[in-house]
Amino acid sequence: MKIKTKSKKVNKAWLHDHMTDPYVKLAQKEGYRARAAYKLAEIDEQFRLFKPGQLVVDLGSAPGAWSQYLRRRFAPKAAGAGGAAVGALNGRIVALDILEMEPIEGVTFIQGDFREDDVLARLAAEMGGQPVDVVVSDMAPNLSGVPVTDSARVAHLVELAVEFAVAHLRPDGTLVTKVFHGSGYSQLVELFKSRFRVVKPVKPKASRDKSAETFLVGIGLKRPAAGPGAEVASRSSDTAASAGPENP
Repeated sequence: MKIKTKSKKVNKAWLHDHMTDPYVKLAQKEGYRARAAYKLAEIDEQFRLFKPGQLVVDLGSAPGAWSQYLRRRFAPKAAGAGGAAVGALNGRIVALDILEMEPIEGVTFIQGDFREDDVLARLAAEMGGQPVDVVVSDMAPNLSGVPVTDSARVAHLVELAVEFAVAHLRPDGTLVTKVFHGSGYSQLVELFKSRFRVVKPVKPKASRDKSAETFLVGIGLKRPAAGPGAEVASRSSDTAASAGPENP
């Protein structure tokens, strides 16, 4: 006799929720690689983040839904439905992830670990000395199931994203990064407040109700950013992490 385990029940429930999710269906219809595109779209609609001619860095970009959304925002408006046609973009997108990502036309992709200095050097080289208008980060760590450890891993990635943003953003630039409610969340909010003039937490409708994820939006640096191309301070790389989104 087969016995249904709890894990099988959970997997079955997740699969059912995923297949009936309206954002999953919409992503399939509109050609996005993941439902996460609509999270960024909601944040963009609220804060009007992306404008023609900008340089945007997409951290934790795989499988590519956020870069796809950015590409459509920078594509010629006369190019067709959604402005997603083939052709030169009015803006630049540099994406980075520890995981592989299928190519997206007009998007420069770097595969590597964001915590490693040589990868940051490659990222800075691709930016070409140009200050960044917006940094978006959907990075999330590999979770161990141990709350204290997982909170530390989440905080580490957020801190690195903030450090990168402070070093490379324009003075009026913006950082959007994924965080999780729980231990350490209030400290991350305080970190944002110490670096940005305006800080707003956002829970997009496209984010699953059951998920603890939310996004912090920091607008305008409180102190002058380091010059473009400046090296980000060396940091520990002993925390295993994947830069992929939590819920594709």
